[in-house]
Amino acid sequence: MGDTVLYDLDGHVATITYNRPEAMNALNQELRDDLDASWVRFRSDDEAWVAIVTGAGRAFCAGHDLKGGAVPRGTSHWETPSLTSLENGLEIWKPVIAAVNGMACGGAFYMLGEVEFIIAAEHATFFDPHVTYGMTASFEPIHMAGITPFCEIMRLSLMGNHERLTAKRAYEIGMVSEVVAGDQLLDAAGWCAERIAAAPKLAIEGTVRAIWGAREFGSRHAVHLGYAYVSMGTSQDSIAEGQELFASGKRIEWRAR
Repeated sequence: MGDTVLYDLDGHVATITYNRPEAMNALNQELRDDLDASWVRFRSDDEAWVAIVTGAGRAFCAGHDLKGGAVPRGTSHWETPSLTSLENGLEIWKPVIAAVNGMACGGAFYMLGEVEFIIAAEHATFFDPHVTYGMTASFEPIHMAGITPFCEIMRLSLMGNHERLTAKRAYEIGMVSEVVAGDQLLDAAGWCAERIAAAPKLAIEGTVRAIWGAREFGSRHAVHLGYAYVSMGTSQDSIAEGQELFASGKRIEWRAR
């Protein structure tokens, strides 16, 4: 893994950072290769339970670097892209949180459409420039359609460079789960990641599979697979861990959102 992606593991939380700030973290081939290596590392590391993905500098990701020679999506050697392919076709069922620290456009949506949820800095913006430059917006809005109302993703895609979705508006339509001050972004994402990692790992992964199944197949079909998801995400150890917590009498001090 090179320098265009940083990987840091703190406890059970991995932070994966796009690190081409001089190019607004645009995706060139080197960054794509480093991302592949990062997600392989995350998937294979039994100590990494949750990931935060973010960008260095002023942008989350400016999409594909048209001067950088990035290989188009679909040419990866990994498995057939699926509902949690994380842009390169590698299936991962560990939770991933996006911390959007600035501009996110075009190819950034491959990642944002695949994460479990998004937290955005209050100055973050979202847009898709494809049509402005004579290109069809296809994979990007397809990925985002699962978390964005039809009319909103349609407007964003058709308006091109003429309009940007603010973090506030993205929160209002449900695309973003939380908006925080820029200097609080990683703390907010870290707070969520650490709480998720506090639960039994297998139960979290089973839950991720079940909810993605509802999105991919529809709730009626997913219900028929419900016990399969329960089986994937349940073990005697995880149940014993949960029962031990309940029996201890300790109760989590929750917060409202």
